[in-house]
Amino acid sequence: MDSNRRMEGKVAVVTGGGSGIGRAAAVRLAQHGARVCILDLGEKRAAEAEEEIRAAGGDAFVVDVDVSDPARVEGGIGEAVKRYGRLDFVFANAGINGKLAPIEDLSPDDWDNTITTNLKGTFLAVKYAIPHLRQEGGSITITSSINGNRTFSMFGASAYSTSKAGQVAFMQMAALELARYKIRVNAICPGAIATNIDQTTSKDPMLKKIEIPVHYPEGAQPLERGPGSAEQVADLVLFLASDESSHITGTAIYIDGAESLLHG
Repeated sequence: MDSNRRMEGKVAVVTGGGSGIGRAAAVRLAQHGARVCILDLGEKRAAEAEEEIRAAGGDAFVVDVDVSDPARVEGGIGEAVKRYGRLDFVFANAGINGKLAPIEDLSPDDWDNTITTNLKGTFLAVKYAIPHLRQEGGSITITSSINGNRTFSMFGASAYSTSKAGQVAFMQMAALELARYKIRVNAICPGAIATNIDQTTSKDPMLKKIEIPVHYPEGAQPLERGPGSAEQVADLVLFLASDESSHITGTAIYIDGAESLLHG
């Protein structure tokens, strides 16, 4: 475990902590002393994330939670507080790409599925964390995206981009409202990150009719000439969770190797 334990004694809840950015963040938080509650659907990957943390000497457990279900989100956060006695940090990270389709071909149900998982799921995680976080103050970080905030070239992603833009607006409203309780609220906006989120993507064959040919120069992510890693994002999440970011709130931070400046 890292000797620089910036989260020693703190309790963190991570939604979607079984894979990708969520898993990397859960591991990094635990490495720095946090006790971690992973809220995720009851999948093998969530159990593997818990085992990875425990094998390294950390403390974590999983609660089977669908982030679109208010009762399950409230119950999951309650389980974390019940086990550890406090709550200091919430990483509202769970999300999906959902159905990519032209607006006229996107079904209302597919729209609702993406908006409910990404935007309502964020609202629920924040809502049910507030009563616990305001006991001693704390931090909330939301996973948004460059899509819907700086770039709009993910064809067919009207629901996804709307949810990601909405998360930033919600974050700013929450940051102002919760400042009186010493609760900081920020958002991260990753670009291309090597994760398995594409497994939550369904592409409609009708996409071809709205795609506009766009040819970027070699190296779509200018800083590293390739996608970032989940671990790089986890380092940013750790910073926003820790006291090192004690005067940062209401801020969207882009972590994309300048990708959105090239594509914007």
